[in-house]
Amino acid sequence: MSIYVFLSDSLLISESDLEKFSSTAPYRYKVYDIPKRNGKGFRTIAHPSKELKLIQRLCVQYLENKLYVNDAATGYRRGLSIKDNAAAHSKNKYLLKMDFEDFFPSIKPLLFFYICKQREIKFTVKEKAFLRYILFRKSRGEDVFRLSIGAPSSPLISNFVMSTFDEIVLKYCINNKITYTRYADDLAFSTNVRNSLFDVPKTIQERLHDATRGTIKVNSSKTVFSSRKHNRHITGVTLTNDGLLSLGRKKKREISSLVHKFSIGTLEQTKISNLQGQLSFAYHIEPEFLIRLQKKYGQAIIDKIKGKTDK
Repeated sequence: MSIYVFLSDSLLISESDLEKFSSTAPYRYKVYDIPKRNGKGFRTIAHPSKELKLIQRLCVQYLENKLYVNDAATGYRRGLSIKDNAAAHSKNKYLLKMDFEDFFPSIKPLLFFYICKQREIKFTVKEKAFLRYILFRKSRGEDVFRLSIGAPSSPLISNFVMSTFDEIVLKYCINNKITYTRYADDLAFSTNVRNSLFDVPKTIQERLHDATRGTIKVNSSKTVFSSRKHNRHITGVTLTNDGLLSLGRKKKREISSLVHKFSIGTLEQTKISNLQGQLSFAYHIEPEFLIRLQKKYGQAIIDKIKGKTDK
């Protein structure tokens, strides 16, 4: 079944109407900037319109069984989370973290269809044009189509586009007794073999250039080596020296302070929803910490915080 037939049947609209819609789809985004986590600069978010978002979600349904995603990719996958990503490295002594530069915006239709050809996934010329306009954003006055941070289809497309790279790197890592995972643009390598990670950055840059035809690059300023002598963090999760996962002392102090303020009635109303999310995250990563909070402040206080969600 072609993607036109699938979407036409799902939306109860004609193929010609789909084509008309696609012609303006690359411009149907609300664009805004948010500060980066490190406080240096801003990240551009482009949210598709309600109508485009619906079509993109249907495209994911159509494509997800056709587009291969390597097991090394732990981000945006059903049943996996940052906890799984970090847990893969928790028993290893030495850690290397790397990062891609402008990951989503670096992914363009040419690379997507290049990987499709590698994987023997075939689309007609008409389907290619449609997918280019539906899945990729184009700024007015710019000739380049780019993957958008904010579109529901971008995670699947990005994981698929990196599948060849992930495959090559995973094979290299297995041969060198290195654990490898990739959570979106965050790459993590760990091992118990001393000094075996120092050659990895150069190898990764070479493999990345070959697999993505030079379109995606490493952000060298974010390449970090660490060991059990230092604090080790992966995608916001702390790796302890005894091989466990933790929120980290700073995060636990922050959550404890918020719970204390709530217990004495001084926590601002606007911060309660944030605390609810923090407690949920704490339970997911380090449930023992939540148990300690319950013992210190009482089950009733913790339940009261959680109960605010239902009101």
